[in-house]
Amino acid sequence: MMRFTRLVLLFLAFGLSACAETTLVVDQTKMITQQPTQTYGYKVGQPYQVDGVWYYPAVNYDYDETGIASWYGPGFVGQATASGEIYDQYAMTAAHKTLPLPTLVRVTNLENGRQIQLRINDRGPFVNNRIIDVSYRAAQLLGMDVNGTARVRVQVMADESRQLAAQLGGGEAGLGSAKVAAAPAPKVVTQPLAGGTQVASMAPAAPKSMVGQATGPLPQPSTKVVLEPVHPTNLFVQAGAFLQITNANNLRSKLAGIASARIIPVQLGAQRFYRVRLGPIATVADADRVLGQVIAMGNRDARLIVE
Repeated sequence: MMRFTRLVLLFLAFGLSACAETTLVVDQTKMITQQPTQTYGYKVGQPYQVDGVWYYPAVNYDYDETGIASWYGPGFVGQATASGEIYDQYAMTAAHKTLPLPTLVRVTNLENGRQIQLRINDRGPFVNNRIIDVSYRAAQLLGMDVNGTARVRVQVMADESRQLAAQLGGGEAGLGSAKVAAAPAPKVVTQPLAGGTQVASMAPAAPKSMVGQATGPLPQPSTKVVLEPVHPTNLFVQAGAFLQITNANNLRSKLAGIASARIIPVQLGAQRFYRVRLGPIATVADADRVLGQVIAMGNRDARLIVE
């Protein structure tokens, strides 16, 4: 669960069906202290490099990806995130490598069907091709705090994210720099469910005064956990994609000793690509090992795929 180093942060400073919702906020007597109001603005950010890999932040309201999620917690409490906010492990927030800060996303754990909403306010993760790094509280609600990782689907909440950008002065282009007062950290409340399991959710406090172009309450992640139907998924390592099948065959031959490899043709517009994939792979740990071997052989664009 690597994060940006503080030096890097300083350098950067400038498809599932719906189902019934389950609300977990009820007991107002069990509250965890909230932190002082913070301020943050809207920014997309410039391209940046971490460990030799370039990342290109961009506005993308159509973002809908599956992959592996991780979480980060106590070791980062009190440190500044890439948005300028102070990290709160009990807030409904997450880190993403390229989405604007902030962006609202819907995250679904594909292993147990739990779905929550989070606000992107940090950059990362930068290890083992993870697609999102969620807060400790989010990991609890998603049911991934013990294992540390989970197969997830991450979807941008387009309407809410556009509203958030507009209120912060970002607009469609994402070039705004207006500052507003963030809502205080939500209160965390717990409720025992069947079987004695303790779950928690966030009860947001009302936002404080706004400045700049913000004229009303900022959109915030929902307080609800939604249960989605669980469908089987497979985990692969995609080593590369080629226009020439000869190149794909050459790579498949080189990787044959690592894991079962195959070529998958796919038509994207007028172009036909040949993807070289290894798998299916049983566990995230095995996939991390295979991915490391593939990258070590010079395939730096290799990545994990969840389907």
